[in-house]
Amino acid sequence: MDISLVEADILYRRAVEALASGVRIRDPRSIAIRGELRCGKDVEIDLNVIIEGTVTLGDGVRVGANCILTSASIGPGTKINPYSMVESAEIGSDGFVGPYARVRPGSVIGDSVSIGNFVEIKSSTIGSGSRINHLAFVGDATLGKNVTIGAGTITCNHDRRGVARTEIGEGAYIGSGCLLVAPLSIGANATIGAGSTITEDAPEGKLTIARTRQTTIENWTPPGGAER
Repeated sequence: MDISLVEADILYRRAVEALASGVRIRDPRSIAIRGELRCGKDVEIDLNVIIEGTVTLGDGVRVGANCILTSASIGPGTKINPYSMVESAEIGSDGFVGPYARVRPGSVIGDSVSIGNFVEIKSSTIGSGSRINHLAFVGDATLGKNVTIGAGTITCNHDRRGVARTEIGEGAYIGSGCLLVAPLSIGANATIGAGSTITEDAPEGKLTIARTRQTTIENWTPPGGAER
């Protein structure tokens, strides 16, 4: 539903107030400050950004176009890339989120963390220096420092009855395409081989792989097709 002229004027005046405090806004008429915006120095906000609740942006924060920030705290030097959502979450300093990322309520992201494109974080604590660069879901998990999560990896946190947590130790490396079935603990500096489905705790400092051996079926005839 379209907003009234009075509401539009209120939103515009809030944007002008932000400009007066030193925030750089690409187009004051394209930003919707529906709550309270608290900014440090040298903050930049691009087009079509929505601010709801109380949002705190530290020094040097950059917010890309078409982002939605709700009751969130973003640390100094962090960049929120376009089309990302951060709701009731805390993001540390000198990291980035997105593009097309979602940080859901109850999440605490440490410093220098990479939350890349099409990554979703839910009710999780992510240690400083960790990297979750693309196409992943981390829910109800605690990650230590310097953890790497490969593309296509998810925590399987829900079993129809409720949620369970995943604990991943400092320095662990989780390969691409893994399923981490909670409740689960992965030790510090452990490596999980790509394509693994992990259902039991993995020890620290070791390589754990859980996948079937590849086989090729000779003289196979596909349905409705000739023999290959």
